[in-house]
Amino acid sequence: VVAYGIRSGEIGEVQISPEWPNDEFDTITLYLNPTRQEEYYDRIIALNPKRIIFNPGTENPAFETMLSENGIDSEQACTLVLLSIGAY
Repeated sequence: VVAYGIRSGEIGEVQISPEWPNDEFDTITLYLNPTRQEEYYDRIIALNPKRIIFNPGTENPAFETMLSENGIDSEQACTLVLLSIGAY
């Protein structure tokens, strides 16, 4: 798990880093509203994850289209629900 945010901190035992990651990712889960996502479009696409999960309130049809055009799957779902029912 890699947590990126605009400032340092932690969620449970996971450190939040303000440094953009360069790792390989299977899944990126968004908790960022659509307007704030725009500045990250190119960086997220460059990470080339297998999928992006748009959590409630983050749905963004324009970005979902861009992801599809770049071969990245996306879904509108709640990450916590997916984890709790074993469907992540």
